[in-house]
Amino acid sequence: MNIPVEVSGRHCHLSKPVLERLFGQEYELKVFKQLSQPSDFAAEEKVVVEVNGKTLEEVRIVGPLRNETQIEISKTDAFFLGVNPPIRLSGDLGDSLPVKLIGPAGEVMLDKGLMVALRHIHCSQEEAKQIGIKNGDVVAVQIDSERSLVFRNVLVRVNDNYKLCMHIDADEGNAAGINKIGQGIIL
Repeated sequence: MNIPVEVSGRHCHLSKPVLERLFGQEYELKVFKQLSQPSDFAAEEKVVVEVNGKTLEEVRIVGPLRNETQIEISKTDAFFLGVNPPIRLSGDLGDSLPVKLIGPAGEVMLDKGLMVALRHIHCSQEEAKQIGIKNGDVVAVQIDSERSLVFRNVLVRVNDNYKLCMHIDADEGNAAGINKIGQGIIL
């Protein structure tokens, strides 16, 4: 089964209290563009991520707001920052690393939240049924490109708010020869 594969660059998801500390009271994110997942959007706003005195500038915020703040970076970003964050499914902040966020109205030091996102597939219940997969399955996805490879240990996330798409980070996209959007085959 062919599926779209998208490269997700470094970004962060903010909670309301953190957003207000960085941008001011009652601040609301402005939509820059809609993302492939129907509920998600890239916000106009960006923050600075600081760890160990090193910074990643202009890190895009992805909305909507979440209950907890998390910052998703690549292993290359982590190497630059001099840290080794865990690879986690979005929302799983267990043993994620401390990080400072800096915005135009303030900054906040978080005791957790820095992570590398686990590669995963989003799909609706209907799409999962058609493909023959279910929530929590772990599959392999073959990428046919000039740099063909097979991604193993791809977690399936099923929710009726999702649309079929595999998400990988920038390092994985570079390894597979995918700039922003590519195609894969679930094996």
